[in-house]
Amino acid sequence: MDLLGRHKKLKKIEDKSMDHGLWTIDISSFMKLLLLAAAMLVMTNLVSAQSAHTLLRDGDAFYEQGDYAIAEEKYRKATEEENTLKGQFNLGNTLYNQNRYEEAVSQYETSVMKAKAGVQKSSAYYNLGNTHIKSGKLEEAIESYKKAIEENPADADARRNLYLAKLMEQQQQEQEQEQQQQQEQSEDQENQDQEQNQDQQQEEQEQQNQDQENSQEQQEQSEESQVDNEPKEGEEETQELSKEDAEKLLQVIENDEKKIQEKLRKVSGAKKKPEKDW
Repeated sequence: MDLLGRHKKLKKIEDKSMDHGLWTIDISSFMKLLLLAAAMLVMTNLVSAQSAHTLLRDGDAFYEQGDYAIAEEKYRKATEEENTLKGQFNLGNTLYNQNRYEEAVSQYETSVMKAKAGVQKSSAYYNLGNTHIKSGKLEEAIESYKKAIEENPADADARRNLYLAKLMEQQQQEQEQEQQQQQEQSEDQENQDQEQNQDQQQEEQEQQNQDQENSQEQQEQSEESQVDNEPKEGEEETQELSKEDAEKLLQVIENDEKKIQEKLRKVSGAKKKPEKDW
């Protein structure tokens, strides 16, 4: 989009000195030579200006067709022939439409410096703001729109984009705050989970140690019980004898007691005194 009219730039004409040696020239001939040289310089500048103008027109045509790469080439050649505001400005537009925003910013900043105060400078600031928006630089875009409005308070597009840029900045700040809160919550939850895992691991370790102690105590008690339950030497035989021969043993004991009593009776009978012989 061509937002600016053609801006002509005047060039200075530099006279070159000529050494004619010993030649002598009258005043009228000298003046004719000066006029001829000036005419040639003017014609050269006119040809150059005409060539730059033609290139600008060609660039405009390709730009309207959407051939931004070819339009860029034409505008660059035009600026090489004659570095005009229109060439710089529209070159920035072609770069913008090719998503080459950093290069476009450079061209628009140059256009801002070249533009006259008012509508021209406002348009340059406006496009500069749009480029900052595309680059995600909302703060720079807001400043550019503000300057565009200062140069042209009637620019409704600049006012609208300023409002939208501020709204986008507010949404971005809210989103950043929300992300920060979510990150903090996530970190807090992670810390809590880590603490819980540590506590759980500690409890499991303590329980494992307790289980090992209990198992060891049970093992020791079992070993002691096995030692106590082992029969002493001769005990097993005694227990088996008392079970199998209990009755026989009792009978033997009874028989022994009878024999002893019988012996006692015999002894008692032998000790009786004889009766007196009257």
